[in-house]
Amino acid sequence: MNPRVTAVTPAEGRALLLHFNNGEQRRMDVSPYLAYPVFERLREPGFFALVQADHGTVSWPGGIDLDPDSVYLESVPLAQTASA
Repeated sequence: MNPRVTAVTPAEGRALLLHFNNGEQRRMDVSPYLAYPVFERLREPGFFALVQADHGTVSWPGGIDLDPDSVYLESVPLAQTASA
């Protein structure tokens, strides 16, 4: 089983900034999902911003959610910057 989402923030370009229960921070581009009718409302910026962490994955009002394993597997680690 892959790590689960503990917090999520909407980001520019229909992306999500994700925090996982293993301490990882990752980014996921949700735009490929917008081609499917069930995710059509995510095209609306105000609705997209209603995203929340829910039982280890991300969801929106109206029962719109993503598979928790897909969220992890389709996201990429955030680049770590070293402090000088």
